[in-house]
Amino acid sequence: MLLGEQEQFLSYNGEVLIFQLSEPKHVEGAADKTMHLCVRRMAFDRDTKLFVQKSSGVFSMRGSHLKIGIVCCSCTTDSRTGVILPCILMKKKKRNNVVQYLLLLLHSSNQFEQSFHFKLDYELKEDIRLFAGPSVLWRHANKLFHISPNTCTVLSAPVQLSSVVWTGEIEDEGTVVLGIRTAYLPESEDEDMFSTSDKVIWGSEFFGYTIETQKMLTGTCFMPHAYSRVVSSVCVCKNKMLKRQLRILLVAITHKNQLICFQDGLPKGVCELPYENPRLVKTAVTSSNDLLFIVSFASGNTCVVQKRDSLQVASKWQKVKSVLVDDYIGSGSEQLLLLFEDDSSTDVLSTFKITDLGEVNYASGINYKHDVPAAEGLQENGLVTVQALERRLQAGCTSVRELQQHLGLKKKVILESCRALIDLVEGRTHTLPTAKEVKYRTEIAYGLVSLWDDVENPPHSLSKETSSASRVPDHFIEKLWQRVVGDSLVVGVKLPESFYLSLSDISLSLVMDQELSSISPIIECRNRIIKLNQAFSALSVSSCQIEPPPKKMKLDLRSTNDLKKKYPKRCSRVQLDGTKTVTAVTSLSPLLAFHRVCCIVLLHAKKRKYRDGSLQESKKITVLCGKTLLSLEDISNGKYSVKMLRDNNYCTGSMEDILAVLAVSVRFSFQIVSSDCTLTPVNSWLLGEMECTPFKECHDNIFCHKAGNVYGTVFNWTLKNPFEGVLTVFCRNLTVLFQCLHSLTRVLPPSCDVKLLRSGSKGALTEQLALALEKEMLTFRSSFFSKESQAENSLAVGNEPGKKISDAPVASLLDSEEGVQQFRKKLQNEREEGVLSMNQTMNGALYQEIALKIAAAQLSSDMIVWRLS
Repeated sequence: MLLGEQEQFLSYNGEVLIFQLSEPKHVEGAADKTMHLCVRRMAFDRDTKLFVQKSSGVFSMRGSHLKIGIVCCSCTTDSRTGVILPCILMKKKKRNNVVQYLLLLLHSSNQFEQSFHFKLDYELKEDIRLFAGPSVLWRHANKLFHISPNTCTVLSAPVQLSSVVWTGEIEDEGTVVLGIRTAYLPESEDEDMFSTSDKVIWGSEFFGYTIETQKMLTGTCFMPHAYSRVVSSVCVCKNKMLKRQLRILLVAITHKNQLICFQDGLPKGVCELPYENPRLVKTAVTSSNDLLFIVSFASGNTCVVQKRDSLQVASKWQKVKSVLVDDYIGSGSEQLLLLFEDDSSTDVLSTFKITDLGEVNYASGINYKHDVPAAEGLQENGLVTVQALERRLQAGCTSVRELQQHLGLKKKVILESCRALIDLVEGRTHTLPTAKEVKYRTEIAYGLVSLWDDVENPPHSLSKETSSASRVPDHFIEKLWQRVVGDSLVVGVKLPESFYLSLSDISLSLVMDQELSSISPIIECRNRIIKLNQAFSALSVSSCQIEPPPKKMKLDLRSTNDLKKKYPKRCSRVQLDGTKTVTAVTSLSPLLAFHRVCCIVLLHAKKRKYRDGSLQESKKITVLCGKTLLSLEDISNGKYSVKMLRDNNYCTGSMEDILAVLAVSVRFSFQIVSSDCTLTPVNSWLLGEMECTPFKECHDNIFCHKAGNVYGTVFNWTLKNPFEGVLTVFCRNLTVLFQCLHSLTRVLPPSCDVKLLRSGSKGALTEQLALALEKEMLTFRSSFFSKESQAENSLAVGNEPGKKISDAPVASLLDSEEGVQQFRKKLQNEREEGVLSMNQTMNGALYQEIALKIAAAQLSSDMIVWRLS
């Protein structure tokens, strides 16, 4: 903004804020004079294609228009709330050449708030900037000064400078001032010779100064010192820290009427500007993701430079009063708002243009409405449309009420189930009602009906499952621990090496140990089993396998049987390989709402008995592992935090810390094959760019200490031969995985082939597929044979022993009346047997059991086929 103007423009959240100083009407007899700072919020109306006023506000100051003025305005961050607000710096001249400055904040209610004020014995004229805090920075007598609400005192920076070309935020550095000063030549001989000679030749240099840490940054990371004498303004487009080095992309305008693009301190492009004396440069990102550079000139002209293959002037305008950048039409991208000078109108927004040099192009004075004649019956069609919308709204309300009732019923059922589980944990007997009682009570109280047949002994009744659940001795549990990783709580149960139960049937449950009538005590969590062998040479993480989409709703997963359950001799060798840990991961933030939470940890498993290679008995057991106490104080103090520190090129995290990181991570394995050269860059990439160190307990797995999103990622690099290897990545989410792969592809040779591996080798999966298909065939055969034997037994009951008709010849039977009666009876019996064999019925429980067995066998084989594809 130009200094000394009594009217300023500012763009904020798609609106145009107009700040004006006005003097109220003079009242006779009034000695004091008052000035009003008025603000008007103007929004673009896409129907009328004009700016309309939404609201306004006023701030009053005592003084005349000769003593009060607007210095500048900008949008900065309020450090108290982190919200970006419009800020206005006002000045008020007093006696003895003292100038008072006030910094005002404008809130959404159009109320002005005085942030702070300060006095100076001189007037601010050079390089005035507003930045986060809000804070004020300026240059006076080749010195840098700043003030913020935290200090409320004018501070002087220990630097001498001739100009400030940019002020903004730099990653990991905070607020940085980029300026130009007379070359300072150090006496140290370790200084870069090229940089020193450059300073000597030009006599000036660039430098960066951080406001918060009062640290000096090397100016050559922004641009060479040779440009220090010609650059007038800079705009930093991108900045990031990479390998502990600052990477900068910026554009600068020069006194030679040029716009130059710099990347990491080196010039990458130049463009000749169409006008002289460029004053300011800013950026805009359009809907087509193009980066535009808007250059304003002292003469009131403006041009836009676009970066395609090279920097080129895309458009230019004359007599521009102000250029603002924001999303004025609500499209989700930025546009340029050009306010033109118009002496014929007092309205500041009477002559304008909104454009993004693409599809968006609005200008004042153009009628965008097309003269289309109204169709006949338009009013009638509108009435019909309104009636149809009303009916849809009523139907929607009815659906919402039905959904609310359905959710209420589900909530009551879940709470009843939770009470049963709590009774089971605490050792009380929970009596389930019979089918008739359930039907009567649920129809009366909840509006539910029984979901099972009214039979005396259903095959999978809840009562049998509850009664079969039992406890096992405490020595089954070796250790119980918990960790906090990000927004996740990880609870782990370490099982001893002698644990003989099948890993595929183990799970953990977390139950809140408090009475909350309206909240379910069951905590939703996901389980994971982690096995570490004794040599700690490899990590094997067993997680829930992703299923093919068409198979997800095929059957109840609680009734599925894994192939390992059918062949226990195969998996017993793996089970005794080493210690195993079962983990449960749940969201932490909902638990912190209770401040202190005590959770009961339950371990569920199945105990099976095999005889002659076939399953004889399956019994559910429940192990009470203990309780975990979680409080906000402990989390704030870092009691359960994961500590991964470096010690002599090793990561010193405990085994529980390693398991917690793996539990919240997702595992991906990639096969990397190089036909032309060896894969030595992968190891260099892991230890160098990714800043990884191996775990002290298991050296094959390394922990990433690099700052940013990739911190905490675990890698495992296994080299089969110099030209082929497998990289396993344990990361928090897919975004981190993509970042790691993007970084890896930059160091790999172009001929490398990277392929995502599914879990399991091809040979093992082929063998499992053969066994699964055999099991599926046996399931079909046993199901049909059981049905056939049931039909034969039912038919045998109808024929009493001793009443079997002799197989005498038909001719002899027809000779007498008694023989004819026997023949008729025989025909009647055969007819009845045929009808019974054609119209056999099946009990619903038996049909459900057969259907689940067949579906489980089909799901297992389909799953392996999908993993092989």
